[in-house]
Amino acid sequence: MDGKLKKGIYIIPSLFTCGNMSCGCLSILASIDGDFSKAAWLIILAIAFDALDGRVARITKTTSEFGIQLDSLSDLVSFGIAPSVMMYQLVLNSIGKVGITIAILFVLCSALRLAKFNIATKGGAVYSCFMGLPVPASAGLLVSFVLSYELLDVCSVQSLTVKTIPLLMNNMPTVFKFMPAVMVVLSLLEVSNIQYFSFKKMKLSKPKTFRILVLLVTMILLIIAFPQNIIFIVFSLYALSGILGIGARYYRLRKKKN
Repeated sequence: MDGKLKKGIYIIPSLFTCGNMSCGCLSILASIDGDFSKAAWLIILAIAFDALDGRVARITKTTSEFGIQLDSLSDLVSFGIAPSVMMYQLVLNSIGKVGITIAILFVLCSALRLAKFNIATKGGAVYSCFMGLPVPASAGLLVSFVLSYELLDVCSVQSLTVKTIPLLMNNMPTVFKFMPAVMVVLSLLEVSNIQYFSFKKMKLSKPKTFRILVLLVTMILLIIAFPQNIIFIVFSLYALSGILGIGARYYRLRKKKN
């Protein structure tokens, strides 16, 4: 009886991981059909599953090598291939072979980032920061752009009251033009050694992390008010945070020398 219960507990994290991969597959199919809004929301759902599977495994003490490998395969499908197909169908197919190259580059860099992460965390180690932009964050920025960009058509075709940030929405067509370059930058950030903050070891007992929690709660409230726009801003700021961190560290070093 205990053996069956233990086996059942081990299956639970894998169910979340399979949910992640399933959302990625469905997103690819939605992108092929041209339903980009559905494809984007499916990837957002995959991000939610991805956030849960690791935490469930750690809480239930059921982390395993099988789970780690399955998680990486799921992440490659949902956050590497699915966003790449979506962006190719929406943006990249208009620039021919260059678009194909960028789409492949994004998938390859996602695979390299995941492989590097598996090696770094071998043995179940949990670090306070990531080396390179996490693949789910990179995918999140792309899908949040799609969700905001899709609002332009919704607002122009239907007389719906959609809460948006005018300054951001007015510049969405310009952002659209630069998305191929943005994908290249995201791909390079994934395989870089730039440090990005990890929320995995955040402890609410510490004043600093409590302030971060307050900030996260504020972000959630803003997301409720302006869903698509705030998600795009949050992922964009996170992608920029690593680069800004390098600038801040360089400034502190220069200040010490002077």
